[in-house]
Amino acid sequence: MSVDGEVRQLRTEADEPGWEVDPDDEWGVAVIATVGRQLKLRREAVGMRAGDFGKAVGYGEDLVYKIEGGKRIPRPEYLERADEVLGAGGLLAAMKEDVARVRYPKKVRDLAQMEARAVEIGVYENSNIAGLLQTPEYTRALLESWLPAYALEDLERRVAARTARQSVYGRSPAPALSFVLEEGTLRRKVGGTMVRRQQFERLLEVGQMNSVALQVMPMDSGPHAGMSGRIEVLKFEDGTAVGRSDGAFNGRPTHDPRQLRILELRYGAIRAQALPPGESLTFIEQLLGDT
Repeated sequence: MSVDGEVRQLRTEADEPGWEVDPDDEWGVAVIATVGRQLKLRREAVGMRAGDFGKAVGYGEDLVYKIEGGKRIPRPEYLERADEVLGAGGLLAAMKEDVARVRYPKKVRDLAQMEARAVEIGVYENSNIAGLLQTPEYTRALLESWLPAYALEDLERRVAARTARQSVYGRSPAPALSFVLEEGTLRRKVGGTMVRRQQFERLLEVGQMNSVALQVMPMDSGPHAGMSGRIEVLKFEDGTAVGRSDGAFNGRPTHDPRQLRILELRYGAIRAQALPPGESLTFIEQLLGDT
């Protein structure tokens, strides 16, 4: 398509990694199918062919059909541009909220929704840096090592989903967050030098927030209550809570008060044994200097 004498490259599926519909998410499939039908009905109502519409919004005809058929998730900017081109008066652009709710895998959405409501979040991580602390580059390098390998679009979708969860830091009032990371995890060479440096810088940035307590469990510490696996506890404003641990209750989320007390006891013991926040940040600064 030519605009002001310049040729615009129309976007194709290859330009949209991570925007495929998760077939296992029934609700998500239904939402995106509905959005696609509304886009198609509006386009046909104004008598516009898919190819012409695609050129107007900067997308290839095949991708337009995929979106209208509920096979691809439309980007927010696609919906905004479609609203303008089709004169929808904001009705199509308003669907961005529905799309945002199903953009990521259901498991990640459920976790993000709980984190968005929590007033306290405590995480002990012994296998990698906690997801709420990861840079996109670190997440990508980490997920690239998993087997069987993720397809490119699935990998990018998961990277985006994990990064989106970090909106929790922008909440007001901010929740109280605490993290305990193993020294061995910090020393593991995930990604190249630049990826590791950026990750250490991110840890220092987050660790200096007033609402965050970041601690490191040194490798020369003795056995501790977290050696059986990851622990996460979230508390909500209404007094309820949810917790999960790889080494307890079959790894499933629990709301049971007795089980939650066990997880809190273990997490408290871990925090007491780890380096204090100030010493932990100094330690991370040393790792950054050595990288």
